[in-house]
Amino acid sequence: MAVAVIMPELGESIVEGTIVRWLKQAGEFVKEDEPLVEIMTDKVNTELPAPASGVLKQILAGEGATVQVGQELALIETEGESATTDTPTQSAADQASAPVSAPPPVTSVGFYGGGEEPVAVAPPVETTPSPAPRHDGQPRTASGRPFISPVVSKIAQEHGISIEELQTIPGTGTGGRITRKDVEAYLQRRAAAPAPKPAPAPKPVAAPAPQPVQPREGEEIIPLVGMRKVIAEHLTKSYQTAVHVTTVIQVDVSRLVEFRERNKESFQQQHGVRLTYTPFFVKACTDALLEFPMMNATLQDDQIIVRHYVHMGVAVALGAKGEEGLIVPVIRDAHKKSLIEIARDLEDIAARARNKTIGVADVQGATFTLTNPGSYGALIGTPIINHPQTAILGTYAIVKQPIVVNDMIAIRPMMNLCLSYDHRLIDGMYAGRFLQRIKRAIEEFEFFR
Repeated sequence: MAVAVIMPELGESIVEGTIVRWLKQAGEFVKEDEPLVEIMTDKVNTELPAPASGVLKQILAGEGATVQVGQELALIETEGESATTDTPTQSAADQASAPVSAPPPVTSVGFYGGGEEPVAVAPPVETTPSPAPRHDGQPRTASGRPFISPVVSKIAQEHGISIEELQTIPGTGTGGRITRKDVEAYLQRRAAAPAPKPAPAPKPVAAPAPQPVQPREGEEIIPLVGMRKVIAEHLTKSYQTAVHVTTVIQVDVSRLVEFRERNKESFQQQHGVRLTYTPFFVKACTDALLEFPMMNATLQDDQIIVRHYVHMGVAVALGAKGEEGLIVPVIRDAHKKSLIEIARDLEDIAARARNKTIGVADVQGATFTLTNPGSYGALIGTPIINHPQTAILGTYAIVKQPIVVNDMIAIRPMMNLCLSYDHRLIDGMYAGRFLQRIKRAIEEFEFFR
């Protein structure tokens, strides 16, 4: 019999995904639970396993296609299949109602932060046995009524189509099953039905279809797809939603640089983790957020949600060389953690980002974001707020500069802190005081008091 590969529900609020690549091609043999296709959503990249052993008979959704939860992706012809005129082959739609296996383990994410609460991968869903086809070949439920897939049922409910009306639509799917395209075509025909009009209106002239961009010499065209498209959409929404303002402050990091140079080797030997500057920035920012909780708030409709805890999001590049996109994993309850614990968490998420093994829950629920462009030499910038958060702090490169100290010129290691915040909630004075609190923690080295 033919077994359908179904797009599973990979998490709460995830309704669709994009086919990244097929790991098997049509005609190849696959084993049950063997990775079959890589799927990308706005929160996770995952490999979907084969639901049964057999030959990959047909791929129904090609690479780059957007697919809905519950949609059929491919058909697997199981071993020992025998087709006769008396026994119709089980359709792909029948498999859609078979017991669904648990969603595959998450391997990596393609998502630029966001979200209010952790989102867990959906648990296995037990459903009723597959409907048995009748002599007309159309799949039916146990009660004998034609089988309607969840996707088709949802579309029918949204457009007020009754079950009786739905069953009058000719089905073009396997065994005469009504597909999503059948319902959409029916809706178009219904909408196009002639209605009495006092006078025919002039037909509007259709706008010319956009022409594909033709590359000139020395150019190449790269489609905006995958994780880069998700990042673009998320950051566009962030920039359009919040009223961005950026304030910059300069910090003397002499004590911090001296401490790190003196203790980085012994710190790693004693605690098993490298001593970098980022844990100090996370700790100073976390302590300041407890004193300035509006920086840790979010605006929902006409309500301001103020949090007195800190889930710190830290922007991290994906891939071995950091060229595969940007994500924001979360250090949960950062306000309860010591500098050493924060350093361990940072090293863990950085390693898993390079290996692309960060899970869905790791990137959900951040209340504030810290990004560190200084790690690649950037001196100053205006980071974009990670919606629905209220602010984001950028830490920039440490550079030796001449400054005035006690009316004398001195050479000190200096860095810029750049805070972008939503001016709907945060005023300039509040932002300035918040930055001054972080500056004081770093310059006076308050981390071990």
